[in-house]
Amino acid sequence: MSGGYEGQRPHYLTDANFNLHIVAGLRRRQPTINVLTAQNLGLLKTPDPEVLAIAKAEDRILLTHDRATMPGHLNDLLLGLPAGEHSPGVMSVEQALPIGLAIDAILFVWLASTHEEWRDLYTYLPL
Repeated sequence: MSGGYEGQRPHYLTDANFNLHIVAGLRRRQPTINVLTAQNLGLLKTPDPEVLAIAKAEDRILLTHDRATMPGHLNDLLLGLPAGEHSPGVMSVEQALPIGLAIDAILFVWLASTHEEWRDLYTYLPL
């Protein structure tokens, strides 16, 4: 099922290890930002490839701190997609980045772009 977010601001899903203080700060600073967490969806023990498939099905950009294995998982997902299908993309936030800077980076993307601009991309934040 697709969320149908074309032309809208980015919509996000966090993986299980994403810092929830960042999510709380995003919601405080921009209450209209659309972020679901792995906790919201009961995905705490879900393997990364399945989380990526769920993010695709929900048409949500995945927010992660995983810079070791997630790029490969996204590549595998993209290689397995039928022609004309896309991933909403992955944004990797540096784990050691101060929370305020992580919030700023995600909000910058949210304010300055549309959801579909991130399709099939693995993006390192901050830009």
